Amino acid sequence: MRTVEDYLLHLKSKGFQFGEDAIGFIYFGQQYTNSTDEITNAAIEITLKAQKGFDGSFYVSLLETFASNNIHSRKAALHYVKKIELLAV
Repeated sequence: MRTVEDYLLHLKSKGFQFGEDAIGFIYFGQQYTNSTDEITNAAIEITLKAQKGFDGSFYVSLLETFASNNIHSRKAALHYVKKIELLAV
């Protein structure tokens, strides 16, 4: 299980650059929705795939959706976004 910090470092090594504002938004969203690292990382991944970049409002909305639908794992998150046709995962 990767922490959010580790995941962001991993993405940086793959060429994704996050500004200070995006990083702040990521941690704000995680705290605001009381999300685990696993769900936060899944929301970051899905946001990047769906938006072709980081969109803070999309990301927070995704975290809120996961919380309200009791989604607690990456697998469940990916299944959910596929079911609602947000992503063809």
